Amino acid sequence: MVAERKNNANAVFITFVQMVAMQLIIVNDELTARQFLDVHVILNKNVPGWIRPLDKDINTVFDSGQNKAFRHGELIRWILKDDQGKLIGRIAAFVNKKYKTKGDECLVGGVGFFDCIDNQEAANLLFDAGKQWLQERGMGAMDGPINFGERNNWWGLLTEGYHEPLYCMNFNPPYYIRLFEQYGFQLFFNQICYGMKVSDQLQPKFFERHAAIEADPAYKAVHIKKNELPRFAEAFSIVYNKAWAQHAGGKEMGKTKVLALFKQMKPLLDEKIAWFVYYNDEPIAIWLNLPDLNQYIKHMDGKFGWWQKLKFLWMKQTGYCKKMVGIIFGIVPEFQGKGVDAFMIVEGAKLIQRGMSHYTDYEMQWIGDFNPRMMNVAESLGAVPSRQLTTYRYLFDRSIPYKRHPLVG
Repeated sequence: MVAERKNNANAVFITFVQMVAMQLIIVNDELTARQFLDVHVILNKNVPGWIRPLDKDINTVFDSGQNKAFRHGELIRWILKDDQGKLIGRIAAFVNKKYKTKGDECLVGGVGFFDCIDNQEAANLLFDAGKQWLQERGMGAMDGPINFGERNNWWGLLTEGYHEPLYCMNFNPPYYIRLFEQYGFQLFFNQICYGMKVSDQLQPKFFERHAAIEADPAYKAVHIKKNELPRFAEAFSIVYNKAWAQHAGGKEMGKTKVLALFKQMKPLLDEKIAWFVYYNDEPIAIWLNLPDLNQYIKHMDGKFGWWQKLKFLWMKQTGYCKKMVGIIFGIVPEFQGKGVDAFMIVEGAKLIQRGMSHYTDYEMQWIGDFNPRMMNVAESLGAVPSRQLTTYRYLFDRSIPYKRHPLVG
């Protein structure tokens, strides 16, 4: 017993020495901001499937002049070094007053952009820093890893499907799961991506439902046109605010914001893979797909200067990208369950599958497991889960009963 107590004491002492030797440094200048980017590269460069993100895409999150989340929130970043000054971890913590989930009983902050060596003490030091900072600002819990801004980027920990990530999607080694869960994070919701071959035949029921809708001349399906972006931005705004905003914490999107996004996407936009459905000339459904930008970015080593832009244009013109990504699929509530989804998909397939596109693979951006209706749409296409990301939650008061994300739809 004496020997066992001595061994335990030695282990505690070694852990204490390791933690004291680590240097937790706030990112507050150009050097530490550069090192914040470097940590991710150093720890992931040899992980199969990893694609280096563009530096500018990460930096934009932390730029108050570009990220509108700063209007109603704040953040902090740290890097972690060992006793020899070697970069071994990083994390960001943020408060966003707009970040709410139905049923939350306390204010919830976030941590994200987490990277760490396979060492629980190092991970705990990073998580503790985020926790303390959030508690000082009145938060009762922290979700992670999440983004300081929109949910379509940098959201969730990769827990299944360790292959090339989609554009602006988190990527990490499998041991990160243990680092989160041993600290005490609990599953809040899973985010499922679905994939399929573009050439996969649609199920007969799609054509049957398509025929029923097609027989009514009030319905019309059209793909987006780059020279009419204002018209389609307005249509997108109408459908999104009716069908999708409820899943984004009630956050609506106006026509002006959508148009700005469309203009930003214009160089990447492929008209024949972005679809709208109208009923009596009123927009009722959207199916927005884009080429997977990561298929280009993986050749750019994190940079996007003039040379990388020329390379991108050349690859785009030669049809280099063979993967398209489903960004959003939505139908206004009063037209759900009537076959509009099948009508839109079959109309799109006429061009996408019949020699009018060069894509071979299709993957849908994540669908939360709290949204079974959209999961059913993906599965009805014949798509299968391609990867899973997980959003975790950590309650600061461990006596409070834990609840998962409520179902929607």
